[in-house]
Parts: sequence; structure tokens; C-alpha cells
Amino acid sequence: MNREVLHIGVFAVIVLCWLAFGGIFLFRKKPPQTSERMRDRRSVVGIGLQGLSYPFVWLIRRERFTSIMPLSPSIELALAVMTVALGVVSVWMIWSAVRALGKQWSLAARVVEDHKLVMEGPYRFVRHPIYTGMLGLLLATGLSLSYWSILLLAVIVFGIGTAVRVHSEEKLLQGAFGSDWNAYVRRVPAILPLWPRLR
Repeated sequence: MNREVLHIGVFAVIVLCWLAFGGIFLFRKKPPQTSERMRDRRSVVGIGLQGLSYPFVWLIRRERFTSIMPLSPSIELALAVMTVALGVVSVWMIWSAVRALGKQWSLAARVVEDHKLVMEGPYRFVRHPIYTGMLGLLLATGLSLSYWSILLLAVIVFGIGTAVRVHSEEKLLQGAFGSDWNAYVRRVPAILPLWPRLR
């Protein structure tokens, strides 16, 4: 197995995943303007912290086309496959979530007129699948390019930003949907199955 070729291939897939991620938001069909009922501008602080996590793994890089740590060829191949799968599944999850939200998607946390509680598509599995996908893309990028320590730092920054976002969004949704929202929270985890009570 040519390790350099393997890592070049992984890097190429991660770049394609990032292009797809950008395309989801740049080329999505713009919904008609909808009146807002509620908005929490503090949620933008959360998205800022989430966004700040990505330059860590892109800019503080290990030697090009090498493994994140010394590994046997079979483990290195398995990690490469896992990294590619994580990137692709993450982009799919983000695309599916944006599609399910339709006109309700927004950068800042908000509730619009005729807002519906979306529970289909990836929302059947986690309450915030866009953040799940963003975390997966962060992990895949870090595994492909950066150091363990930098990836850990990036995940911590991302986690703080996500906590801010989730708190803002869920406060609005609880106010809008009351008992329906509370039942959904009891049934479906926030970001990951092992992280179900992020409120």
C-alpha cells in the first residue's frame, strides 16, 4: 500500500466534502420571505465559535500526506476509510437537514410564522443534525490534516459554540411548541446518542 497516495486520496475527498458543504448553502433554493415571530441574536456567538474551530485543523497541519500517528498499514487504511466515510456522511446529514427545514433554516436561531416542528429526515435521529454533520466534518478534516492535540482543541471550541447555539434554539422551540417539544427532547438526543441532554 502506497501510504502517500492513500493520504492524497483522503485529502481530495475531504476537499470535495467542503466544496459540497459550501454548495449546500450557496446554491440552495431560496425560500420566500417569512415573517419572524422570535429570534435570538446571541446564537450568532455560537456559530462564530463553531466557525472558529475549523481554521485550527486547516491551518495547523502536520507534514503533508502523513498519518495522524504511527500506525500499522491495516489500521492506517481503516482510519482512512473511516475518515472518508465520516466526511461523506456528515455532508449528507447537513444536506438532508437543510432540505427538511426548508424556509425555516436560518443562520441565527429564530421561529418564523407557521413554524413547524421538523421531526423527519435526520431529525428522527438527532435534534440538531446540521451540528452533528459540522462536527463530523471537523473530525474528518482534523484526522486528514492536523495533530491530535489541535483536533482536540478544535472540538472543545466547537463544543462550546454548539452549546450556545443549542441553548438559544431550544429555548425558542420550547416556547413555540411546549409539550410537543418536551416529548421530542425526551425521545431524541441533541447531537449524538452519547450526548443526549445538551440543553
